[in-house]
Amino acid sequence: MIKLENRMVVVYVTYASFFIRLKAFMYDYILIICYLALLAVVNLFVFPSLQTFFAGSLVIAQLTGFLMVTLPISLYFILSDSTLFGQSFGKKKANIRVVDRHGKSVSIFRLTIRTIIKFLPWELSHFLVYRLMYIGEDSVPLPYTLIGILIYALMFMYIGTALFTKKKQSMYDLLMRTFVVRDH
Repeated sequence: MIKLENRMVVVYVTYASFFIRLKAFMYDYILIICYLALLAVVNLFVFPSLQTFFAGSLVIAQLTGFLMVTLPISLYFILSDSTLFGQSFGKKKANIRVVDRHGKSVSIFRLTIRTIIKFLPWELSHFLVYRLMYIGEDSVPLPYTLIGILIYALMFMYIGTALFTKKKQSMYDLLMRTFVVRDH
C-alpha cells in the first residue's frame, strides 16, 4: 500500500518469476557477449601487449580480469537499474524492474551491494579458475574445493530463493530488501 495525501491507495504488484528474470538476463547477456567479443578483439589485435598481464602473477591476472570484465559488467547493471536509467536492456525487454519496498528505484549504493552479492559466485569462479590453471596435475587443495562448493551453494541458493520465495526474491534481493517486479 502507498499513502498519498492522507489516503491509502492500494497498488498491486506482480513479482517477476525466476523465468522472466532469466529471460531478462539472457537479453542482457547478449550485450555482455558483444562487450566480451569487442574486448577480445582489442586485446588480441589493437593492444596485444595486454596479454602479458595474464601471463605473470596470479594477483595481477585476477585484478586485470576484474578491471576488464567484472567491473564494467557490474557497472552496467548498477547504473542501468538505478534511478539514472531505471532498467537494464534485458529488464526493459522483459518488462521488469528492480524496486525497493515502496516501488521506487533503488539507490546506486544499494544496487552496488546487490550486484556485488549477485556476482559473488561469478567472481569466485574466476578466482578459482586462475588458481586451478596453475596447480598442474596434482590433487586440488582443500581450500579450492571449499571455494568450488561455496560457488555452487550460492548459485543454488540464489536460484532456489528466486523460485520458491513468495515474492520471487533471490538471496541478494532478500538481503538488500529489493524486489523485481513486472511493469504494468
